Amino acid sequence: MSRWKPIVVLLAAGVCTACGDGPAPPPPPPCDEACRDGVALKGMRETMKLVFNLTLQGKPVGTYDVPIDCIEGGSARISGTATSNAVQGATEVDLTYVFDRCGYLQKDDDADDSYSLTLTGTVTQRGTLAVQPSATTALVMKGTLSITGTVYDPPEAYDAIDCPVDVLQNGNRLGGRICTREAGADL
Repeated sequence: MSRWKPIVVLLAAGVCTACGDGPAPPPPPPCDEACRDGVALKGMRETMKLVFNLTLQGKPVGTYDVPIDCIEGGSARISGTATSNAVQGATEVDLTYVFDRCGYLQKDDDADDSYSLTLTGTVTQRGTLAVQPSATTALVMKGTLSITGTVYDPPEAYDAIDCPVDVLQNGNRLGGRICTREAGADL
């Protein structure tokens, strides 16, 4: 019986290495212009959210003008007013974001949640930020931005220079225009 033990161990090792993790997943579908614009809008909104959270989140209501260094270089400035409604669990905002080569990187298992973008320009943001499930985020964002870098995975080049941005956020849905093209994304 002991002379079979090495053979059984070798066979088991061979079977395990042949199994691996199963077949490789299929590659993500190609990302056309609408897809690239959607990922860029998501990157813009998530950069704005990060700037807000790092500068104003948890601060008393009032008027602010706060600069911040961006995670991947450059800077941003957020100014304007934010008021809180504790009963509704919401924050009302009237803010202006000024980006100066502000870089942000997001890597995710979902191809359309991955980007490495740099923002330059100005965007205003007005509306309601949900703080609790009893409220829904409803925002209007307008401005002119240059958004450059890569979107999607595998990364695809993205260049939108001095583009008008006119976007609505309703709950977790973004929709509007970038460079006069219709675009949308889910957050």
